[in-house]
Amino acid sequence: MNVTVYGDSILKGVLFENGKYVVDHACEQKLTERFGLKVTNRSRFGSTLPKALSRIEKDAETPAAGEVALLEFGGNDCDYDWAAIAAAPEAEHNCKTPPAQFLDCYRRAIRLLRGSGRTPVLSSLPPINAELYLRFLCRDGLSRENIVRWLGDVQRIYRWQENYSQMVEQLAREEDTPLVDLRRPFLQDARAPSALLCADGIHPSRLGQGLIYQAFCAAMG
Repeated sequence: MNVTVYGDSILKGVLFENGKYVVDHACEQKLTERFGLKVTNRSRFGSTLPKALSRIEKDAETPAAGEVALLEFGGNDCDYDWAAIAAAPEAEHNCKTPPAQFLDCYRRAIRLLRGSGRTPVLSSLPPINAELYLRFLCRDGLSRENIVRWLGDVQRIYRWQENYSQMVEQLAREEDTPLVDLRRPFLQDARAPSALLCADGIHPSRLGQGLIYQAFCAAMG
């Protein structure tokens, strides 16, 4: 089976370890070997859906009947310019891809891929840890006080990212598209969330990547 992955650093296998980002392809390699897949991974660190859409549009120009196109977006789309917020907490700030644009781009991607003979498959988002993420954001001097003033509540970071994952789930239902649930295994795991995420609060740790591997194994039967 040929699989093309369009996503961000989560499915790229990015980890934050010892103060730097590294890439581990173990999850992808194990899935490739176990299920005999041929994977083309077009995931990019920091990618938003609008950034990836031009690549999807180009690929969809070439028919590929039977190929699976796995899409994993939302984590960067829901993110903000935190430096701008820290500098001006009383101002209005928009995330990188507002909800309406996010949904429009996702629908276009799904329909383009389906029209080219591919089978689009969506994935929900692993949860983040708001406290860890805020600590990471402020590590080099951004004003935590100003960011929290703008947020009103630190957990708003978690809820906003959760909202994007829920939009993906709803879109999968509306477009009758298969969904791989990467979120539920994290929420149901008895281990502390900090064990499943890296110190930046957003990238799955090696234990977390193990949950992602198991989720894909379950989805493929």
